[in-house]
Amino acid sequence: MVLVNENAITPPKDVAARVAANTLAKRGPHYTDEVRRLLDAAFAVMGEHGTTARVRVADIVARAGMSNDTFYRHFPSKDALVVALLEDGTERLASYIEHQMGKETTPEGKVRRWVEGVMSQTREQAADTTLAVLWNGTSVGAGVTAGRYDASVPLGGLLVEPFAALGSPHPEMDASLAAHATLGKVSDYLWAGTRPHRDEIERITEFCIDTAIPRPTTTR
Repeated sequence: MVLVNENAITPPKDVAARVAANTLAKRGPHYTDEVRRLLDAAFAVMGEHGTTARVRVADIVARAGMSNDTFYRHFPSKDALVVALLEDGTERLASYIEHQMGKETTPEGKVRRWVEGVMSQTREQAADTTLAVLWNGTSVGAGVTAGRYDASVPLGGLLVEPFAALGSPHPEMDASLAAHATLGKVSDYLWAGTRPHRDEIERITEFCIDTAIPRPTTTR
């Protein structure tokens, strides 16, 4: 998933560093910079083209001011780059959501902030860029949790603590279920080209909170 967070000021370095580490570790800092330039260039070019035309590797390296050899030193294919873009964007989004959740004092408030943060990906600019990135990956899949990278893992992890505070007996599982459901709706909105209404976001929030609250046991 994406993935786009207009509130992020400093891009995370983790994804670029991890990709660079898969090549020659002794040139890590230099390669990290190369990967970051390729990611930023791909993100910009894909955002400009949208879903009108798939971006070529040649377009990406030209924007980055690099060569094809440099690209393939770090990425075996354009699909691999798309997966890295999804991971990079999700880390940005998760960092932003975690910051927003930290402003709340109640578990319900934290869950609400989480839902609002995830659903922000359906806003016009973020949605268009996210869709463009997904559309450029032929094997990534149509959903934001499909393919080789699952955005629900890092995003769902943010729900574990508030879900436990709400009384969930299985906070990790419940957080994963809520994240998959919410991201599934984001995917629906993205590919339909629609935006959720306020009452729809409220219903998703209620669903996530209800997922965490244990049901009373009944006896027969």
